[in-house]
Amino acid sequence: MGFKENFLWGGATAANQCEGAWNVDGKGISVSDICTGGKFGQSKRITPVIEEGTFYPSHEAIQHYYRFKEDIALFAEMGFKCYRFSINWTRIFPNGDEKEPNEAGLKHYEEVIDECLKYGIEPLITISHYEVPFGLTKKCNAWVSREMIDYYLNYCRAIFTRYKGKVKYWLTFNEINSSAAPMGALLNQGILNELENPTIFMEQPDIPQQRYQGLHHMFLASALAVQMAHEIDPEYKVGNMMIYSASYPMTCNPDDVVLNQRYNRMYNYYCTDVQARGAYPAYADSLLKEIGVEIVKEPGDDEILKKGTIDFITFSYYMSSCQSSDPEQKSGEGNILGGVPNPYLEASDWGWQIDPKGLRYALNDLSDRYQLPLMVVENGLGAKDTVEEDGSINDDYRIEYLRKHIEQMKLAVEDGVDLMGYTPWGCIDLVSATTGEYAKRYGMIYVRRFDDGTGDFARLKKKSFYWYQNVIRTNGEKL
Repeated sequence: MGFKENFLWGGATAANQCEGAWNVDGKGISVSDICTGGKFGQSKRITPVIEEGTFYPSHEAIQHYYRFKEDIALFAEMGFKCYRFSINWTRIFPNGDEKEPNEAGLKHYEEVIDECLKYGIEPLITISHYEVPFGLTKKCNAWVSREMIDYYLNYCRAIFTRYKGKVKYWLTFNEINSSAAPMGALLNQGILNELENPTIFMEQPDIPQQRYQGLHHMFLASALAVQMAHEIDPEYKVGNMMIYSASYPMTCNPDDVVLNQRYNRMYNYYCTDVQARGAYPAYADSLLKEIGVEIVKEPGDDEILKKGTIDFITFSYYMSSCQSSDPEQKSGEGNILGGVPNPYLEASDWGWQIDPKGLRYALNDLSDRYQLPLMVVENGLGAKDTVEEDGSINDDYRIEYLRKHIEQMKLAVEDGVDLMGYTPWGCIDLVSATTGEYAKRYGMIYVRRFDDGTGDFARLKKKSFYWYQNVIRTNGEKL
């Protein structure tokens, strides 16, 4: 058994990490636009007021806004069947609360979609990918407020209507379960409790009640968007998107096993249980009470969740970790959702542990739990690439990473998993969401842009470009 004939091979990007053009053609400011550059071991900063002379990577990113035709032609050369990209909310509604959309923004993404279709590439569009309008952060602290549901649905209506007949697959929110951790407050939900002074991204004031109430509002928005999409175009398929953070008990000590179960419930199951099953799981009350959270609901909320379940599940998979009840065990350097390092695994330059077999585990776990089609929409190795004198980039380490993960996907298919496709993250180099740097490169296409703001944005094909081209050509048979 191998991958299905219509398997959606491709790649993934996010508007705020690749487009640039942060204030042109009517675009408003998003939360990503107020984040400065950073690097491994030094968090980026959040500046509510743009600072003169400070480097903001998203402001230019890799200029995909201007070069999307060139980039999509390169994707087509690799053989992409699918391109996962996101729409920048503030290109469509600059402040977030306007009644009418910005035509320039709608037209731009129509051109991107048409360029994909020209090459037979299926667009897979993330509606909100870490770029909440900063105007809504200032107005109502974004997803803390129930007002956000209507703003989001107004945005959805504009794009669902405009791109009817051209797009089939939509994702409501990127990595929605990132909001189960403090880092997701601004990154995913646009929550900022310090609007007067700059703050460190990983040290922003955190109120769990806000994040989980915000998640409730996002669940409702997602469910209503699913219903709206099906009404506007019955051909639309709407999925969720989550981080799958594979986790194992550090030992067979029952305390470690129970701790790992709690971790999985909080990070890997909580959000998708609601979005796929249409109701909060039985363990939710206990989990929320433990962290001092009480969800405020309005009459009819449970019915909305029940009616708006997703059509398929997508997720990012990069790494795994272990859970230990031993207080002497310290969290791994790259484990942004917590967990101690696994002694059986190697790690990337950024401390992310490399665990291909964990992807097979993830696919089987989600398939068993939800019985829905699955798609891996982010997976990849962030690494420091070197351009040789002849212009070549020999990223064998990336090829090895991707090869081992694809092998495990194939085994998961043999296990019986209904796998729709695979879009590795950062098919072209872009700005890192967590560290705000260019040096952490994921792409099969190198972009000559650097963390000091220099570089001419030239595109270079890495060795992995040609390797992945052959993988797609053979539908995963030649690895």
